[in-house]
Amino acid sequence: MKKSMRTTLLQTTFFLGLLFTVYSCKKNTAPTPPAPPTPPGPVWDPNAMRGVWLTTTASTALDNNDNIQATVANCKRAGINTIFVVVYNNARTIYPSEVMQKLTGNRQLEKFAGRDPLKELITAAKAAGLKVHAWFEYGFSSSYSAQGGSIIAAKPKWAALDQNRALVVKNGFDWLNAFDPEVQQFLIDLFKEVASNYDIDGVQGDDRLPALPSTAGYDDYTVSEYKKENNNAFPTTNTKDPAWVTWRAKRLNAFMKRLYNEVKSIRSSIQVTMSPSPYPWSLEEYLQDWPTWVDSGWVDAVIPQCYRYDISAYNATLLQQKSYYKSTRIPLYPGVLVKSGTYLATAGYLGQMIQANRNAGFKGEVFFFYEGVKDALPWFEGQYPFIK
Repeated sequence: MKKSMRTTLLQTTFFLGLLFTVYSCKKNTAPTPPAPPTPPGPVWDPNAMRGVWLTTTASTALDNNDNIQATVANCKRAGINTIFVVVYNNARTIYPSEVMQKLTGNRQLEKFAGRDPLKELITAAKAAGLKVHAWFEYGFSSSYSAQGGSIIAAKPKWAALDQNRALVVKNGFDWLNAFDPEVQQFLIDLFKEVASNYDIDGVQGDDRLPALPSTAGYDDYTVSEYKKENNNAFPTTNTKDPAWVTWRAKRLNAFMKRLYNEVKSIRSSIQVTMSPSPYPWSLEEYLQDWPTWVDSGWVDAVIPQCYRYDISAYNATLLQQKSYYKSTRIPLYPGVLVKSGTYLATAGYLGQMIQANRNAGFKGEVFFFYEGVKDALPWFEGQYPFIK
């Protein structure tokens, strides 16, 4: 009896052990749960420019180094790879400038005294893998609603004059005479100062460089130059006369060529880009002939300001610019308006504009301006990378 019970107990123990072994093997060989799907990566062209303009107007982004660090971080999150930072506007530079000190006695924008925001931004951006272009925002405009400001006060003969011999003012901006050799040299000196002293990736002019309202050109110097080339005839009082527009635009084209060559002589890798108004309005109103700059190879990229408030108008402007864009070896990137004053483009409209750019064959864009990108950061993080 005891032997039988012992046998039964051994059999039971063996059977339970066998069950445990089988169960353990089944448990250990169970299939591994599938890994979660990899999130889709950006579909944009990694070599295309995705830029943003950074200015001192309606922004505190440059006011201290903490703000600069936050600005660069936000740009990185938004997918921006190029920052166009203002270096010159309203007769001031953000950096300490010997050129401005000599001309006006104002070495730097007063609120930045003791700092160099340009150097701070370059340092932060480079650490984050972003490029920095120096943007000469005011160009041939000397001031805003200030009778020419400190530059005209220092050099009255530099003023652009209309046919009434009055200072040229357009949309509140006061203008220098962009045809005057001294004025041209002043702007070239500013560009060369930045290109020589800072580790920048590029320099940029916009709808104010090279540019001049077509109401200008009636100063003594310009009239004299015109008479030399036109049988001593005076310029017409019709400011939109095609021949008069063309004569003046060619003068600005010559400046564009010279500026390009002078910057490249400092360092050939520096990109020279321009962001003009849309053509042909740019030619008629501001003597800006950007198709000639592109066709002649005097720019490394052109960024027409396609600033419109609805997709129909945006598409029309975009395709109009494309129709004048012939030399495709020079990249064209549309300028996209995100914010101006109280206006902020909706997420839906941003998506429509970028889709329009891709449909038209443009692989990148530049956004105006940083504060709008910051306000629309969820769209930039969640949708911008995936539009193709």
